[in-house]
Amino acid sequence: MEITTAAKNRFTLSLSHWHQNYNVRNLPWKGEKDPYKIWLSEIILQQTRAAQGLPYYLAFTHAFPTVAHLAVADDADVFRLWQGLGYYNRCKNMLATARIITSAHHGVFPNTYIQLLALKGIGPYTAAAIASFAFNQPVAVVDGNVYRVLSRCFGIDSPIDSTSGKKLFAELAQQLLPPDNSAAHNQAIMDLGATVCTPALPKCDSCPLSKLCVATKSDLIRQLPIKSKKIIVKERFFNYIIFQHNNNTWITQRQAGDIWENLHEPYLIETKQPTEAIALYKDNLPLNAHPNSLKLISKSKQKLTHQVINTCFYTLVINDLSQFNMPNGWWVNNSELKKLAFPKTLVSFFKNNLYF
Repeated sequence: MEITTAAKNRFTLSLSHWHQNYNVRNLPWKGEKDPYKIWLSEIILQQTRAAQGLPYYLAFTHAFPTVAHLAVADDADVFRLWQGLGYYNRCKNMLATARIITSAHHGVFPNTYIQLLALKGIGPYTAAAIASFAFNQPVAVVDGNVYRVLSRCFGIDSPIDSTSGKKLFAELAQQLLPPDNSAAHNQAIMDLGATVCTPALPKCDSCPLSKLCVATKSDLIRQLPIKSKKIIVKERFFNYIIFQHNNNTWITQRQAGDIWENLHEPYLIETKQPTEAIALYKDNLPLNAHPNSLKLISKSKQKLTHQVINTCFYTLVINDLSQFNMPNGWWVNNSELKKLAFPKTLVSFFKNNLYF
């Protein structure tokens, strides 16, 4: 598909005019020049809406005002502050990168796209955002908002999750970028996608690109952008046993290779299907106690991008510690649980049951 130079120029000029006169989206990281704060905001906003990420951004910049502060922070403190955001590998990579910048780069962020791309957890989009916003490098950012705006405006039906599609959109975004005003352009197209050209119910009547938009003229708003890969959602069944002894709860830490890496949890039994308490006792709990001692407290369901976690919460009082020999965990006083980082599902359980 051939896009004329005239159409590209109209796109860029129309977007610039809208940004200067009508874009009123106010967020604390907009206009920011500190590469640390830009990086922090971009990591937090991956897979996260701005409204949800805002309090986390404010909390992190308050607790760790510079990359040096983050680099020397205790892992547990950082994970606890991240608690509830999900995708915890982002937090792990963020810590690693802060320490690399402090040790290998003397606390100074690299100022080129290629150097930024070499850092752990920084992909093409985040590297472009930092390079553009902090260092005025003429590099186009391409995120979900940009894919949507470009796909609809120019009627591009190449899948945005294909190799050829990603290349096509990246090249087009770069061609549309005014080299002397890249930061404003990048901010404008992302804001337009976030506030006007939204996934559902876009505000086409107030869109500065409506006269150019192929999707509007051809009634393709709902069809574009196109994804070729269907997400396969896996359903999992978690059964948490909340061991209690003298106002203490037995806690362990999740290991690498699965969701919620490095976060804390009570004793977990994962089953292939919903399971009754007596079956959990028979097959998974090597304890000398009656099955009726296992009390079902609550149930929950959490939807992740590729998984649905169905959770049952049971409590079991341990009176005699000589009969309790669970490895890889420790007892934590219930008043101290709030100092540990837990997955969102467990935070909700603890709060609702007065542990926090």
